[in-house]
Amino acid sequence: MAGKDYYEVLGVSKDASQAEIRKAYRQLSKKYHPDINKAPGAEEKFKEITEAYEVLSDEQKRSNYDQYGSADGPQGFGGAGAGGAGGFGGFGDAGGFGGGGFEDIFSQFFGGGGGGRRRNPNAPQPGRDLQYEMTLTFEEAIFGKKTKIKYNRQAQCHTCHGSGAKPGTSPETCHNCGGSGYVTTETNTPLGRMRSQQVCPVCHGTGKEIKEKCPTCGGSGHEEERHEVEVNIPAGVDDGQQMRLQNQGEAGENGGPYGDLFILFNVKPSKVFKRDGADIYLDKDISFAQAALGDEIKVQTVHGDVNLKIPAGTQTGSVFRLKGKGAPRLRGNGNGDQRVTVKITTPKNLNKDQKMALKAFAEASGEKVGNGKGHFFDKMKDAFDN
Repeated sequence: MAGKDYYEVLGVSKDASQAEIRKAYRQLSKKYHPDINKAPGAEEKFKEITEAYEVLSDEQKRSNYDQYGSADGPQGFGGAGAGGAGGFGGFGDAGGFGGGGFEDIFSQFFGGGGGGRRRNPNAPQPGRDLQYEMTLTFEEAIFGKKTKIKYNRQAQCHTCHGSGAKPGTSPETCHNCGGSGYVTTETNTPLGRMRSQQVCPVCHGTGKEIKEKCPTCGGSGHEEERHEVEVNIPAGVDDGQQMRLQNQGEAGENGGPYGDLFILFNVKPSKVFKRDGADIYLDKDISFAQAALGDEIKVQTVHGDVNLKIPAGTQTGSVFRLKGKGAPRLRGNGNGDQRVTVKITTPKNLNKDQKMALKAFAEASGEKVGNGKGHFFDKMKDAFDN
């Protein structure tokens, strides 16, 4: 995707967060996925979007791209000498109208195939890639799991093994194009007679003719199947990330390999925790007494409950770090951390003893509590909030 801005492809700013990049990718991939969008150019657009996301979702690749313009870093530069102008590097000897030069250029505009640089229609071609969306719970994303998925794909025909021909017969070289997949036509234009290359109308670009078609696939070489594959989801995957399963896409052409399957993860939010990468966040309520006097409390983590010491005089909004109690890092190096933010709760309904105790505390502090209906408690709350 040389020359294209990855940020522009995803429609995000250069300082976009990972959450914004994941959101943009999910929206665009759903819009342009070739299984959903059959419009011309949708598949190419989908590939651009996927390539952009694979770079920008990886911090190292993104850093290289921002600094050097290439996800591979400085070694990714190849200079502007070889077609650096964006595909118009093939002018060569343009002084005449024959055998290249302007003839090749005009053949492209009038339906030609690029001046002799066409792919061989009989060469093995890999199959299409597929995408599968998988929804995970918060905990499944943290710890990973093993599961089986089923989806429809175009597989190699079990009867003809992909040839498209009836068993006992074989495809023949197209008599019209000689197996090239293209035919040459001549057109009169104001500039003279121009030659152009067009897809062969007999073999439709395959270079082959099938006299007797396979009764199972009708000559396509493919048949639809309900495919099942086991997936090992690694611990620590996050919302919007994807993993690739090689050769689990659709069947190739001419003996080419199967395409790949990309699994896109949608992670449900937790009712208790919030997550940012490998770090997990939790809000925890404590009382005035716990904050003022200190305490040891139980705190929930994804790895189980742990004890947390609250120092005397803790203020509301204080953050405590539980090292290693976050999510596993996908590329190793242990777990992230859990950060606990404590919030001091103001009591709503006090019994007689509680009121007396707080009044005594207020008097000892030199406070006037009035009728005890809120003046003192408001000051207490303000004191802990500061």
